[in-house]
Amino acid sequence: MATSIQQEIEKLRDQIRHHEHRYYVLNDPEISDFEFDQLMRRLQDLEREHPELITPDSPTRRVGGEPAEVFPKVRHSVPMISLDNTYSVDELRDFDRRVRELSGRSRVDYVGELKLDGLSMALIYERGVLQRGITRGDGVTGEEVTTNAKTIRAVPLRIDKKKVDLLGRPEAFDRFEVRGEVMMPRDAFEKLNAQREAAGEPKFANPRNSAAGTMRLLDSRIVAQRQLDMYVYQLLVSGATPLTEHWKVLDALARMGFKVNPHRRLCHSFEELLSYIQLWESKREGLDYEIDGIVVKVNDTRLWDELGSTAKSPRWAVAYKYPARQATTVVKDIRAQVGRTGTLTPVADLEPVDVGGVTVSHATLHNMDEIGRLGVKIGDTVLVQRAGEVIPQVVKVVKQAADGREFRMPKQCPVCGGDIYRAEGGVAYRCVNAACPAKLKESLLHFAGRRAMNIDGLGDALVNQLVNRGLVKDVADLYGLTHEQLADLERMGNKSATNLLEQIESSRNAELSRIIFALGIPSVGERTGHLLADHFGSLDELAQASGKELEDVFEVGPKMAKGISEFFREKRNLEVLEKLRSAGLRFEQKAARKQDNRLAGRQFVLTGTLPHYSRDEARKMIEEAGGRVTGSVSKKTAYLVAGVEAGSKLDKAKTLGVPAIDEAELLKLLGK
Repeated sequence: MATSIQQEIEKLRDQIRHHEHRYYVLNDPEISDFEFDQLMRRLQDLEREHPELITPDSPTRRVGGEPAEVFPKVRHSVPMISLDNTYSVDELRDFDRRVRELSGRSRVDYVGELKLDGLSMALIYERGVLQRGITRGDGVTGEEVTTNAKTIRAVPLRIDKKKVDLLGRPEAFDRFEVRGEVMMPRDAFEKLNAQREAAGEPKFANPRNSAAGTMRLLDSRIVAQRQLDMYVYQLLVSGATPLTEHWKVLDALARMGFKVNPHRRLCHSFEELLSYIQLWESKREGLDYEIDGIVVKVNDTRLWDELGSTAKSPRWAVAYKYPARQATTVVKDIRAQVGRTGTLTPVADLEPVDVGGVTVSHATLHNMDEIGRLGVKIGDTVLVQRAGEVIPQVVKVVKQAADGREFRMPKQCPVCGGDIYRAEGGVAYRCVNAACPAKLKESLLHFAGRRAMNIDGLGDALVNQLVNRGLVKDVADLYGLTHEQLADLERMGNKSATNLLEQIESSRNAELSRIIFALGIPSVGERTGHLLADHFGSLDELAQASGKELEDVFEVGPKMAKGISEFFREKRNLEVLEKLRSAGLRFEQKAARKQDNRLAGRQFVLTGTLPHYSRDEARKMIEEAGGRVTGSVSKKTAYLVAGVEAGSKLDKAKTLGVPAIDEAELLKLLGK
């Protein structure tokens, strides 16, 4: 009897998986909703009677039981780096030109894919069974949201081994990773907002925000009700793309049972790519989900490694963003907003207006020169636009108000009352009060940001309370907060206080590059933080560096070097650094590249396949020895490191008289 029941359960699971794929992935159901519900109800009844036969990949396990307490943070196997954006055909042509020059090819095939407006997620499968769902997070570390990922019907809970075997990689079935975009269809978004409005709750601004917020809900039962969807676009086996063509990868993912966007196109020329982009710009409103552009990827995945990546983005892919959406509205007021460096930025308060699905109530005016250029006054009707993640901005005045009022920058800080200073010939107005609460609040938000110290839960409302109550006077004070202090704050409580303290504790182990970025040094962004950490190896070395030593760092010019030097000369900043050191933050980099400078000042280009090292490994060795690796051969190139199938780069090196060496000669230069 037990055997026959187990067989019936397995048969039901197979039937349900088949019909879920037909309905949620192929959009081609074979049975009615009633018939599907009957199959599911029968399986639920059998599993309830025989709980010992329940498996994690059963279709009944899509919705979990009790809400999770917190989402653990997980490091990605391979960073989920974001794409560079282009906004014009000329910029896209530049991308194509760079790809052809770096690859040495006269023509390159591209794959065009719709750029879905959602959030990225990675799915980890072991022995064909879904084990983990991880959000993108900051690209290096995300949150494990497996219980929520399972509620998405387009996500297979189990993949048949025969489908994985089609890849021709026997090890793939043991463990593979699929990446894609989670999004909320328009009809589900409208239904959700109607429910919230009926319940007297505020409506969500757009489908992307609602999808992102839904994936971070702790109760998977609520997530399941919101009808999220997911399209996948990447497959990794042992951390790499398993096939030589991206187009074939997408086809393989579809055969494996994943939902792959059907509107993709393999383009054999730049003109064909442009035609595809123009087609979907005119058709995008007819889709049942939001897109904001087209993702363009080099089809030949063997070129991905050769083209490489910057600190933030791959050189083999780019996002073409459609023109910004615009709308007209009235400027109700203009106010000065104080940033973390004390700079006052004019912000226009607007009559709320819908701009491409997002309600816009504020827009930046950048500075007083921009206000003068636009000629904008309070009461004017203006054209507002937003483009991707860019803060909404005022484009031009459409109609001047008869009684329009000019905005004047205040002489005292609107937050602390401190004096406002503007350097002669400069654009920026700054509050000179070092203890200005507005500067502190913005500094705390920057310090806790996802790409900085990644202290989740430290948002505007909480930062306001911490500063207003005098609990935090600088970023280092975060590490002295107690559970009692936090639990006493509005809308916190014991559980939230515990979670925040865990986040703060975890940030003590942040990498040096993150700390440098988090400090808010003028002009030092995320990438520069990495470069400074790699070059100096410790915060103390960086703090003591001269202007000339700072300019030796790749991409650091005189202006940035001066800003860094001034930051570390400020007594108050040094006091904060000592408090951070006492709090246990790591001021040393695990593997500083400053130890070996034998290749300092030399520029290398890698091409072809090396016998014992990948190009990434060779690049790392060169950079650790003080050298630089670029993508194209020029007169500045010291050596071309050539492997098998070196191609056109070797020809160019010969033409320019650049020495070509093999792997063995590179190892000699490295002293290995």
